Amino acid sequence: MADNRRRWRHRLFHTYFLMRRPMTLGARGVVFDEAENSVLLIRHTYVPGWQFPGGGVETGDTLEDTLAREILEESSVELTGRAHLFAIYQNAHASRRDHVALYVCRSFRQAAPFVPNREIAEAAFFPLGALPEGTTPATRQRLAEIFEGKEIPLVW
Repeated sequence: MADNRRRWRHRLFHTYFLMRRPMTLGARGVVFDEAENSVLLIRHTYVPGWQFPGGGVETGDTLEDTLAREILEESSVELTGRAHLFAIYQNAHASRRDHVALYVCRSFRQAAPFVPNREIAEAAFFPLGALPEGTTPATRQRLAEIFEGKEIPLVW
């Protein structure tokens, strides 16, 4: 009987904390073409600016599952090797409970030509020294952290 009460209490507290303190988690990828010294950026149809591909982690998915799926869906670029975790940030602009894992991806192939869709207007590689107008400040800052050794903040 005590075990049943303990299990019930554990489930109750777990449910309470899940409802009270939900956290969201996302993964974004810096797909880097070393030969061209360029990075993959996307432009959404519903928010301004060029940024890295990525998205939210769904229940049952790993960060790397999410990363590979989102990059493929948003750009037709397929990861062919494991990405490397660069940093984890709190994304306070989205929510105080949102976090983003940023990966650097060096092994990939263009699976198919990119075709614009309802979510993504454009996806393309840009030289690090010639990013498109409208590249978001956060995107520029992350690139400086990765390629110029700038300090990594805790907040996106």
